[in-house]
Amino acid sequence: MIQNPKTLASIDIGTNAVRLLIKYADLLDTLPDYKKAAYIRVPIRLGEDVFSKGVVGGTKKKLLAEAMQGFSHLMAAYKVDAFRACATSAMREAENGKEIIQYIRKTSGIKIDIITGTEEAGLIFKAGEFETFIDRDKNYVYMDVGGGSTEIIVYSDHKAVSSCSFRLGTVRILSNAVGKKEPARFAEHLAEVREKYRPAAIIGSGGNINKISKLLRKKTGEPVRTPELRQLYDQLSALSFTERIEDLGLNSYRADVIVPALQLFLTAATTCGVEEIIVPKVGLVDGIIRSLYENGNGK
Repeated sequence: MIQNPKTLASIDIGTNAVRLLIKYADLLDTLPDYKKAAYIRVPIRLGEDVFSKGVVGGTKKKLLAEAMQGFSHLMAAYKVDAFRACATSAMREAENGKEIIQYIRKTSGIKIDIITGTEEAGLIFKAGEFETFIDRDKNYVYMDVGGGSTEIIVYSDHKAVSSCSFRLGTVRILSNAVGKKEPARFAEHLAEVREKYRPAAIIGSGGNINKISKLLRKKTGEPVRTPELRQLYDQLSALSFTERIEDLGLNSYRADVIVPALQLFLTAATTCGVEEIIVPKVGLVDGIIRSLYENGNGK
């Protein structure tokens, strides 16, 4: 029996894109049941400004404001009961981040929370429902690759036992804005995870790994194997930006970032000594909605 239906929304203001997800959350018997109502992605790339100039520039500010105004109207049209907007890596580092947030609040009515890498990782983990894909007796590494940062969560006995955020993201890499010590810090952490937990596989999230899974023609729940990942990386690295669009049908906002994403996932798989990447196709926006429901906004 369906009880107390609610309409919940989440906004992810990321480094590479801005996303709005609206879901219907119903209590079906004793368990929440989520159904997608709408999903919008706008490739604004705040990181292009932040990683080169340290601030969100005027053009990006205007584009973000227009997107937020559009999201506000959509949420009103869908009669959203509760929502949360979270900003991640680029806004965390922007010198004018607070100013941008105040401007967005004034022009759209949307309050934005700038969340830490640790909170971002926790919300991504909450997107979950990994029981379909994993073995309770084994350990796993959850890895989310964004435009500005990569989040690593160790998942053991259906619980997050550690989480770490790294300033390694696809837009950051393309902008040559990665700190000299960050790749080594990333590799060292993964080596420690391998030694301590012996993970069975990586659970990957983010738009790039979803596209990688699609390019490899994987069925729902079918893992991406490390040799396939390496072969695809070699193939795409050999193609120009234009060729990736024309030959593989990639969108322009995906054709460049997918290569550094492949590189990050390959590094993680190799360092952790795993042969498979499981792709449940969930992300921060899903985690925000689940958090809203569990914190009482959907009950």
